[in-house]
Amino acid sequence: MIKQTFALCFGNRGFMPSELILGAREEIAKAVTDAGHGYIMMEESDTRFGAVETREEGRLYAQWLAAHKGQYDGVIFSMPIFADENGAVEALRDAGVPILMQAYPDEIGKLDFAHRRDAYCGKFSVTDVFTQYQIPFTVLKPHVVHPQSLDFARNLSDFAAICRVSNGMKRFTVGAIGARTTAFKTVRFDEIALQKYGITVESFDLSELASKALSEDGAPISEKLRRLEKYSDFAKVPDSAKSMLAKISVIIDEYIETYHLDALTLRCWNEMETILRVCPCVLLSELNDRGIVASCEVDLCSAITMRAMQLASGQPTAVLDWNNNYGDDENKVILFHCGPVAQSLMAAKGTVTEHKMFAKLDPGSGWGCNEGRIKPFDMTFSNCQTKDGKLIVYASEGHFTEDKIEDSFFGCGGVAQIDDLQNKLIKLARGGFKHHTSVGVGHMKAVLEEAFGIYLHYGLVSID
Repeated sequence: MIKQTFALCFGNRGFMPSELILGAREEIAKAVTDAGHGYIMMEESDTRFGAVETREEGRLYAQWLAAHKGQYDGVIFSMPIFADENGAVEALRDAGVPILMQAYPDEIGKLDFAHRRDAYCGKFSVTDVFTQYQIPFTVLKPHVVHPQSLDFARNLSDFAAICRVSNGMKRFTVGAIGARTTAFKTVRFDEIALQKYGITVESFDLSELASKALSEDGAPISEKLRRLEKYSDFAKVPDSAKSMLAKISVIIDEYIETYHLDALTLRCWNEMETILRVCPCVLLSELNDRGIVASCEVDLCSAITMRAMQLASGQPTAVLDWNNNYGDDENKVILFHCGPVAQSLMAAKGTVTEHKMFAKLDPGSGWGCNEGRIKPFDMTFSNCQTKDGKLIVYASEGHFTEDKIEDSFFGCGGVAQIDDLQNKLIKLARGGFKHHTSVGVGHMKAVLEEAFGIYLHYGLVSID
């Protein structure tokens, strides 16, 4: 669980029972801390009951929020009663982070004027006016929910993930090490379009990396080599190839540190194989396991969706090929890549081997594949493209099964079961999406679509 901090805001309306607001301050705060998160909250004395009703109270809350900028990841706007939408707008129009709308349920037997809340109705007043003002917000099921309920605990977990994705994707930097391989037009992307969404691309010539790798030496290499040998099984790898892989890993770390890279993509063939005599799959695997998103084949768009799912789940992600049918089962597919899959997503420790494709024509040129199998888990798959100056993305869900893949199948693969797969594949093909998809742990489709569509303004394509 990744801790988030929420700014708490409470709606008020003069003729409603005020003691309900005081109770909400305690109950929401407890729900947040019970979930392992932190909160900040105005003092009860700052406004009437520490809530927001009038425009003036809304302005006071906005000033308080501005004074605490950078200290909160999202806002929870709690409506213990039918809240005044005018004060709410003044309070939150410049929040700059996701806003969760929470409204209290009424109780049967407590619908008299002294106890009824009417927040069921009032929630629509607030969301209506927020829509008029174009203030983005999040609404989740059920429409009204008590903060001490399991439903709200689930809402809070989803909202925390929405905040992580929305805030983490708002502005970040991706490194592209090497140019697109000439034959792979499928991974083309538009840097200017990405910049409109706050995604900066830093490009590095592969010749620079190769030059450094051929001259790099010293203590950092020895330390890196020890780490790599603990990470995966290097028993079959020649010492010269192990040393070169360690050198490349150190150089990539330098790029990450110097240019503050949040993610990267790498031209993984065939110059690394012909010039440096290694295949960097295991290095990408190790980066992903370290929490540094790394895609192969200069598929920068996959790195974008990998980062989003890593932020949502707090776990490593992977980029994989839509590679093979699984017998006659139309809802199963083998998802595969040569070895950039994080060790923690694999069923067992990987084995570093020679890339069979390169070994066939040039033996000894492709040491670095991290072979193994992907373990069973519920998963989300997603990818994106740039088109007409826009970033277009899809997300759907499935799970990796325990189905076996024969030992002779090289690289790292797993069998994924995806409902209605054949129709989804048609939509991907018609939509011009690539032969890669990125995968993450858990069912995150709703979270991703909320963050992508409501807060980040990506173009969403439904394949479900």
